[in-house]
Amino acid sequence: MKRYQDFAVLLLRLALSVGFISAVSSRLGLWGNYSSGWENFLAYAEKVNSFAPKSCIPSVAITVTIAETLLGILLLIGFKTRLSAIATSLLILLFAFAMTYSFGIKDPLDYSVFVFSMAAFLLSTAEQYKWSLDEMISKK
Repeated sequence: MKRYQDFAVLLLRLALSVGFISAVSSRLGLWGNYSSGWENFLAYAEKVNSFAPKSCIPSVAITVTIAETLLGILLLIGFKTRLSAIATSLLILLFAFAMTYSFGIKDPLDYSVFVFSMAAFLLSTAEQYKWSLDEMISKK
């Protein structure tokens, strides 16, 4: 049973990581024709953060993009996994709250944003992170 738990933790870590990396890649145009692009991301960020002044949206977009990139990489390699998972959970939860405020409860429920946030929180509760940089460092 333990082996399956370790594998599930790895898959959860990778799924969250790839989700962030894919979203950032799309807004930066790295998915080619499938990319959303930076301008579309800015327009969406403005809608999601309807409570914020329009002048701060570019700063919010850049900050979130940097955070998602950093967290995506940290989760992918499994470094500081518990802390990265908590930060991921909080970042996605803030996104869920912003979506709820701006669009109502249906959109964050339809897009499973609360589920992703709680999945990251669940990842932070794992006893160990097999197949990670954290594990390699702890064995030294």
